[in-house]
Amino acid sequence: MGHRVLVVEDEEDIAFPLVRTLEREGYEVGWVDTGEKALAELEGRPADVVILDLGLPDVDGLEVCRRARDAGFDGAIMIVTARAGELDRVVGLDYGADDYLSKPFGLAELQARVRALLRRTAGTRETIPVDGVLRIDVAARRVYSGEDEVPLTGKEFDVLSILAANRDKVVSRGRLMADVWDENWYGSTKTLDVTIGRLRQKLESQGVSDRVVAVRGVGFRLEGAAPEA
Repeated sequence: MGHRVLVVEDEEDIAFPLVRTLEREGYEVGWVDTGEKALAELEGRPADVVILDLGLPDVDGLEVCRRARDAGFDGAIMIVTARAGELDRVVGLDYGADDYLSKPFGLAELQARVRALLRRTAGTRETIPVDGVLRIDVAARRVYSGEDEVPLTGKEFDVLSILAANRDKVVSRGRLMADVWDENWYGSTKTLDVTIGRLRQKLESQGVSDRVVAVRGVGFRLEGAAPEA
């Protein structure tokens, strides 16, 4: 079965070219023009990638992103908007988005970003155990603490997978930015810090003993909690 992309855009002159272009790429494409329709669509027919405009007529796109994540949606979300400031990018990523594309944009760039998101969410048939407590199912792109699933966004999962595969070793900020975003990312590396912050909070809230430790000026390392004295 092919990948499904949901376009959430209220302007027809923008939505129609997107839909046609993605369909020519071989994707199954859905289109809705409001935030509430998008949330209802995701509940009934999950998508692999959501292309989400922020300026929707009923619900702000950031709220749609947050509510989708809260409801358990674990596919990729790419925000497409005229809001191009660094703060807007950070807020979007903090709400659970995986990528951020500023209008106006070229269709070729959007296609490349969709393909990159799908590659990152494809995974391989592998499970990474971490201290026998934290378990990462790469094929299903799911993370468990014991028997409980830890809900992560696509970017959070990718960062954790890389850190877990290099457990107790420092992974540089540059490598994380290149592997999780891409080598052509022109935004601030603060997006990485936002993602790391969310990941830490989620692991702590699930009682996971493993910690993501910052190594100043270098990168991050996943390590077990220090034993009690």
